Amino acid sequence: MDLDRFPLSDSSPSITRRGALKAIAGSTLVAVAGCLGGDPDPTPDPVDLSGGKEDDQGGMVIGNHAGPNGQIFYRDNSPRGHDNPAWFHTLSMGLFPYYFEHERMGWEATAIYVTDYSLVDFTVTDDDGQSFISTHTGTDTFGDATEMDFVVDSSVHGGMGPDLLPFSDVADANSFVDEYGGSTVEFADVTSEWLSGYLRS
Repeated sequence: MDLDRFPLSDSSPSITRRGALKAIAGSTLVAVAGCLGGDPDPTPDPVDLSGGKEDDQGGMVIGNHAGPNGQIFYRDNSPRGHDNPAWFHTLSMGLFPYYFEHERMGWEATAIYVTDYSLVDFTVTDDDGQSFISTHTGTDTFGDATEMDFVVDSSVHGGMGPDLLPFSDVADANSFVDEYGGSTVEFADVTSEWLSGYLRS
């Protein structure tokens, strides 16, 4: 991953591209303390996604399919049919499209969690000539999406084909790329336009 430094000025300290992108990504989530005064609401913890929960984007049962899962907590809104968070069995066709759509509707996300493949003992299996990465639903398998490096364009699929495979440790992401191909992107790189192009490629 390109971690070129971008100086603020000739005499000021430099910041990494990662730091700049994380600052941008962080600004897409709710900054409550400065706007409303007082202490911000505590960040909610991820929930267990087992037990037959149906994806809020497509209705598929989470845990029955390969690949990363995700969940989004919203400040003043909640998904249809249940309390926060909204939950997903895929990122490329579930979490991110839902996030972009509801962002346009004015929904404010307070936390976005995705499977962290740096935390779990994942497996890659072959089925009919395609490779698939394991799925994980426990609370301790999720990490902050804005802190992840996502492997894209690898030979390994999620539950609905090409997906974004999240790793909190960039070394783990790079090792995965070395073995299965592809490249890495960060949360702030994933825009609605980028995702549309990725799914078409």
